Amino acid sequence: MNADTMGARSPLQLGDIAAIVICTLAWGTTWFAITLQFGVVDPIISIIYRFALAAALLLGWCALRRESIKLSSAQHAAALGMGICNFAVNYAFVYWAEERVTSAVVAVVFAAMAFVNLLTFRAVFAQRAPLLSWLAAGLGVVGVGFLSWEELTGAEMNPGALAGIGLTFAGVIAASFGNVFARRGEIAGASVAAFTAWGMLYGVAGLTAFAVATGKPWLFEFTPEYMLSLAYLSIIGSVLAFLLYFGLARRRGYATASYISALTPPVAMLVSSVFEAKTWGPWALAGVLLVLAGQWLLLKSKSA
Repeated sequence: MNADTMGARSPLQLGDIAAIVICTLAWGTTWFAITLQFGVVDPIISIIYRFALAAALLLGWCALRRESIKLSSAQHAAALGMGICNFAVNYAFVYWAEERVTSAVVAVVFAAMAFVNLLTFRAVFAQRAPLLSWLAAGLGVVGVGFLSWEELTGAEMNPGALAGIGLTFAGVIAASFGNVFARRGEIAGASVAAFTAWGMLYGVAGLTAFAVATGKPWLFEFTPEYMLSLAYLSIIGSVLAFLLYFGLARRRGYATASYISALTPPVAMLVSSVFEAKTWGPWALAGVLLVLAGQWLLLKSKSA
């Protein structure tokens, strides 16, 4: 019986905690790494490079483990949906949003991922999440809001910033539907590594078609900053993080896994304090406590 259909979850395992911690650290640091991609190369082209490299590494991982990369038609359909929603639409919107509004504001909006996932899975799969799950998701949103209170109050909500917020929310919706297709791939029996690799390839194909249709210039920036950030985003932020994320989602449910979006902003702010002299106020510390409380409640929930 799958974790999403079980009445009660098995006790939290060390592997689950490790997956949450690693994904949080990986995606919490990618906020800064993404900013190193802006400049010479168009964001869409950078995303294509990122996931093309990640897909190649995942296919190599499958070959090393002698794991078949063949998918059934149902599995390919799910991988196509997941790839377009998550690796194409979602990431395009996020990169575009970060060009228009601060990463802190983007993080606040994206913290709603667990909440949106609960709504989406309720509508698509008729899953009834317990009250603790809704409370945990709400704490995550409020906590990230407190965490980024200074950035939010200091942000200029001009038309460009409002467009950035809209793009971020659209990215949240796309990512949530990506999780729906990932769940369908799981139901169809696809392995995590092969399914994720194909999803990335489909996302790359969709973005490539968009880049060609819109005349994006195919440039590459041969600087240490760009190449190292690209390697980090591909290997750590894509291959490692998504393997652990989808594995965690299959064991503990997609709401539990998607709550990582509320855990990453504290890490992102810590990185900002190191590289950008970001200071922490009482609101930020209160926000961290709320986010952690939400994660604790979500893990205690019988059905996340």
